[in-house]
Amino acid sequence: MEKIKITLKTFFGLENVLKEELAELGYTSVEIQNRAVQLEGNWKDVYFLNLHVSCAINVLVELKKFRINEEKDLYKECMKIKWNKLFDASKTFAIRGSVHSRLFSHSQYPFLLVKDAIVDTFSNEENTRPDVNTKSPQVAFDLYIKENFVTISLNTSGVPLFQRGYRTETGDAPLNEVLAAGMIRLSGWNRKSTFVDPFCGSGTLLIEAAFLAAGIPSNIERQHYAFKNFNNFDVALWEEIYSAANKRCNELDFEIIGSDKEPEMIVKARRNLRGLPILKLISFKTASFDELTKPEKGGVLICNPPYGERIGDRVEELYGYLGDWFKKEMKGFDCWVISSNEEALKNIGLKPDKKIKLFNGDLECSFRKYRIFEGSRKDFVISQNKLN
Repeated sequence: MEKIKITLKTFFGLENVLKEELAELGYTSVEIQNRAVQLEGNWKDVYFLNLHVSCAINVLVELKKFRINEEKDLYKECMKIKWNKLFDASKTFAIRGSVHSRLFSHSQYPFLLVKDAIVDTFSNEENTRPDVNTKSPQVAFDLYIKENFVTISLNTSGVPLFQRGYRTETGDAPLNEVLAAGMIRLSGWNRKSTFVDPFCGSGTLLIEAAFLAAGIPSNIERQHYAFKNFNNFDVALWEEIYSAANKRCNELDFEIIGSDKEPEMIVKARRNLRGLPILKLISFKTASFDELTKPEKGGVLICNPPYGERIGDRVEELYGYLGDWFKKEMKGFDCWVISSNEEALKNIGLKPDKKIKLFNGDLECSFRKYRIFEGSRKDFVISQNKLN
């Protein structure tokens, strides 16, 4: 197969864990970029990576790279691309990406030029034209411009890969699936010890942890990929890759435990698990975090507590109780907390062993590790004035 340049985009702070995940999948010659990892491969790799990688937002295939000196050069170069050989006029399309160039006075103008080149190519050669659909295109292209240098890529994923296909129910502030998968890998969880999320919401962290432990691709339920709409789509090759993917799991000799004090969130989490092969790997409980008792064996706890939007000023009090509970109940655990509320994090009352900058949506967050050693700290009594 012809070699192609493949770029996997990800979120800030997840570049290294994406590289590690690729190494586990057998891809060792990779280059880390800004919010991305790049490698060489072929279309079989494109199909495989879309299905198997949990820490990438999308998989891009480089189409053309060139230099421009003025605005009109972009259109001229794009007219050299045989767009009608890539996809059929019956398919809708869109161009997305980012522009960082002083050549353009308006950041959206380059996208319009590429769109015009695509439409004009079809009009000139086939006397027809495909329609633009910016919300849910069947075919997507990625445009990246940095000063005079342009890269145009095929977005083979289409809608972002965090749309796994399993989540039908969410809460008010759901955690992105790719971010959740990245956080689990950042935590260093060995996939052989207890995993706990005491603020589980609709269950994203637990589901991603269970997929990882079972060795099942977290995109196993996803059916929609943009590569299926390109003219070169190889149905037999895709079916071969999908058929070879693990879809079954054995019982684990450790627990994956989730709790939330809101009963409706536990209902939503269970609904998200319906039909998944990992259904029996996760146990849920309607309970506040401080009503959970420490599992017999140590492990990893990861949680995404409220940042302050829903319970207002009492969020700092909540984090204080959380820190006390870590000290009292979670000895032998690595406890990880993600939050955008720096003042609340201070109330945990423990010195973090590690701080990692991440973004939960548009919110800049700190992902912090607190290692709770067995018998090395004095027990704390949690206040009886618990939050309702």
